[in-house]
Amino acid sequence: MNPAPKDALDELAPQGMLRAAINFGNPVLAQRNPESGEACGVSVDLARELAKRLGVAVQLVLFEAAGKVFEAIQSNAWDIAFLALDPLRATQILFTAPYVMIEGTYVVRDASPFHAIEDFDRTGVRIAVGKGAAYDLFLTRTMKHAELVRSDTSAGAMEMFFDGGLEAVAGVRQPLLEFARTHEGIRVIDGKFISIEQAMGTPKGRPAAREFLQSFIEEVKRSGFVASALERSGQRGAGIASARNSWPKF
Repeated sequence: MNPAPKDALDELAPQGMLRAAINFGNPVLAQRNPESGEACGVSVDLARELAKRLGVAVQLVLFEAAGKVFEAIQSNAWDIAFLALDPLRATQILFTAPYVMIEGTYVVRDASPFHAIEDFDRTGVRIAVGKGAAYDLFLTRTMKHAELVRSDTSAGAMEMFFDGGLEAVAGVRQPLLEFARTHEGIRVIDGKFISIEQAMGTPKGRPAAREFLQSFIEEVKRSGFVASALERSGQRGAGIASARNSWPKF
């Protein structure tokens, strides 16, 4: 991969370092090391690799939810972020093509009459979601009858469902499977209501930065870097997005 042009470097590291927003709300992308507490995962590895190629230091800006990452764009808190593609977010973020694909689905109690993705959009059904998560944004646009009950974080939504008597919780398949493994009497619904495309992004007004990020993300997919990073962090259930020559058009 060629070195970053000066205009891309200036847009990616306007303060002399690369400020990378890390979202712990999606454990496929980022986790805390159980021993040291330090951030790790594919998004952390990508941020560090990008900073190395730019020749600048990296500052990890930590968030507990994707919605909080999006809100922080108003305070110029970060230069790059790792978020799911979404048209609402694209009003303020320039996205690359995706690098990882994950699924959105539901958890219900064992006794629930719901067994398929199509069962949930009914009057009287309350679904816990993490506020501002990709699946919250998608369900907000598409649900006609069910009620979405929001928690500040995806983990909080799981506990809200379990403790509050709601009919379901929506989320990313991998953490929902882990939630079901550690809580008795619940199950994960087969299938998906959305394929969530995880991409890199930079605030609007930085076109040279986005062009360089697009080249970077395609190279790290092609080289196996993304696959290796997912393997190291134990996220074997996530899929690598296919190669794309251009960023998404919203």
